[in-house]
Amino acid sequence: MTTPDSWQENNSHWLGVALAELRQRLENFSQKPISENGTKPKSYPTTPPQETKPDTETPSALELLGDRLGLSPFERNVLFLCTAMELDTRIAGLCARAQGDPLKPYPTFAAALALFEEASWDVLSPERPLRYWRLIEVNQPGAQPLTASGLRADERIVNYIKGLNHLDDRVSSFLAPLEMDATTSDLAASQAEVVEQFVARWHQLAHNGSAPAVQLMGSDPVSKQLVALHAAAKLGCRLCRMPIDFLPAQAADMELLARLWERESRLIPLALYLDAQDLDSGSAERLSALDRFLARSNGVFFIGVREVLPRLGHTNFVLDVSKPTAAEQVGAWTTALGVGADGTAPRLTSQFNLNLPTIARLASAACAEASATPELLPEKIWDACRAHERPRLDALAQHLAPKATWDDIVLPNAELNLLRQIAAQVCQRSKVYSEWGFDCKMNRGFGISVLFSGDSGVGKTMAAEVLANELRLNLYRIDLSAVVSKYIGETEKNLRRLFDAAEDGGAILFFDEADALFGKRSEVKDSHDRYANIEINYLLQRIESYRGLAILATNMKSALDTAFMRRLRFVVNFPFPGIADRRVLWRKVFPQRNGQDAPHTPLAELDYDTLARLNLTGGNIHNIALNAAFLAAHAGTSVTMPLILEAVRTEFRKLDRPLNENDFHWTEPPPAASRLAAKNGEPMLI
Repeated sequence: MTTPDSWQENNSHWLGVALAELRQRLENFSQKPISENGTKPKSYPTTPPQETKPDTETPSALELLGDRLGLSPFERNVLFLCTAMELDTRIAGLCARAQGDPLKPYPTFAAALALFEEASWDVLSPERPLRYWRLIEVNQPGAQPLTASGLRADERIVNYIKGLNHLDDRVSSFLAPLEMDATTSDLAASQAEVVEQFVARWHQLAHNGSAPAVQLMGSDPVSKQLVALHAAAKLGCRLCRMPIDFLPAQAADMELLARLWERESRLIPLALYLDAQDLDSGSAERLSALDRFLARSNGVFFIGVREVLPRLGHTNFVLDVSKPTAAEQVGAWTTALGVGADGTAPRLTSQFNLNLPTIARLASAACAEASATPELLPEKIWDACRAHERPRLDALAQHLAPKATWDDIVLPNAELNLLRQIAAQVCQRSKVYSEWGFDCKMNRGFGISVLFSGDSGVGKTMAAEVLANELRLNLYRIDLSAVVSKYIGETEKNLRRLFDAAEDGGAILFFDEADALFGKRSEVKDSHDRYANIEINYLLQRIESYRGLAILATNMKSALDTAFMRRLRFVVNFPFPGIADRRVLWRKVFPQRNGQDAPHTPLAELDYDTLARLNLTGGNIHNIALNAAFLAAHAGTSVTMPLILEAVRTEFRKLDRPLNENDFHWTEPPPAASRLAAKNGEPMLI
């Protein structure tokens, strides 16, 4: 068996012998008299360079090149003559002497036609391999004949003949790394089936030297690249990745790139993953560039798309690529985490939808971090999964740091029970869908969509924070300015990216003022109405297929499209707080001492019964408490009733509520009088 080192040694030896014979041929040629037709005799005792090699059956690099690119013996000799200029400094002088012109220290077609046996004029054709594959460069200034123009071997080809088979830097500048570690990426069983489907279809459709392209359709680029990597290996190719945004716009540049890529794919060999994840049928310019590239090149092509490209001109077929199934993800987590995290794998799988390379990377990092404290591994890996998808979501929505807990929210028991049911359903999805078999009877509706309805300030946002804290999930408020676009189709694209990122990362989506986005469809009177309805239709479909927790909050429930109501799992109506609830809100609104050194608000004796009679929501109460705290800090005192009443006055004016200044005058009653007033229920404020 020939090792790389022994092949390199044999190839170097062959080059030495071939260069020596070429020098001898040029010297003999330069000493022969010129015939009447301007050429010299071709009777030489030497052997053509391509047949001179050491006693071994191992082919030289030039022979491999000729076989892969279809070079005739004469074309190999021409290419070797040009290559020799770069390998031996004596060749230039010999070329000048052989051509009888000191101003021509370089090879030409005319010299090659006279120098070598089996000469053929068709080697000058742009369709023949020397020029088609850009193996040589022709320097043809002005009106100089092609046969008399200088020839130079392409640098990449010189290196190849020397035995260095590296990717051409003119091609590598268009490539990007794969979005995974290609050396440690395993394949799930469901994805391995896709690889086998590809191999069977590819061999079935590949004929007449033209290979079909395959569209790998799916939402996860890493899984598609992983499938392409293994499929390329089945064909004996190394996979490279090229974002289609890198494709040149100019026709000449596109032609050069396509030709060089096809040449490289034969020499190494290679397969190409064309990353078109954000491409759709409406991107005419980029789709046209992709079509031109595929039409001008041949090889093994994978096209990673989010949606099928129906008008792709090149012969192609489509394969769906998904992330590993839930069972496969559980198995991957179990293997990666080991026995130290029993029960963690199903919980992670139910909340986070990740591919195998990501699972392996996150598990490795979490295990290393928790090596000293193995009991903390479940928490470490959960936090790692939460953090993984944050960069994608942070660009699309506003991250909220949830601080509220069950102790902070004040609601009637019925509404509190609904919130606890929501949290329980999120936690138990894996058991109900996978273990109890409901996923076999359902095609959609695996997520949990909730409507929070009520006046402003009654606790809808706080309830979302409570759920995020309970479930230990990221909470994102949807910024409509970053989602809604005036350009047709852009809103749907933004929403798709948002839902995809949230679904994979297990985030909670909080649509505040949801009526602005989920409003009723209107009668179509013009194109604006039609495209507005299309956005609503897309939302209806996407909210139903979303597998996570989506919370819609509105104070205008009647403004929502009725079709959304069927797709909602829960509707929680947040009532205006009554006196009893307002009393609890006032008692909880000021930070209390939870420890000896914990921060807290200094409070004087407050009349909570009196404050509870104020007809205010929890949001209003929070504003009043905050303003009163600032008044107290400025005065250098504790928070007192007069300061709170001053803040109440400010809040009433903001709300355009009627004021009676006499009602806001506070006289500190003696303890007995205060208790009597509270007992008799005497109102102090209206």
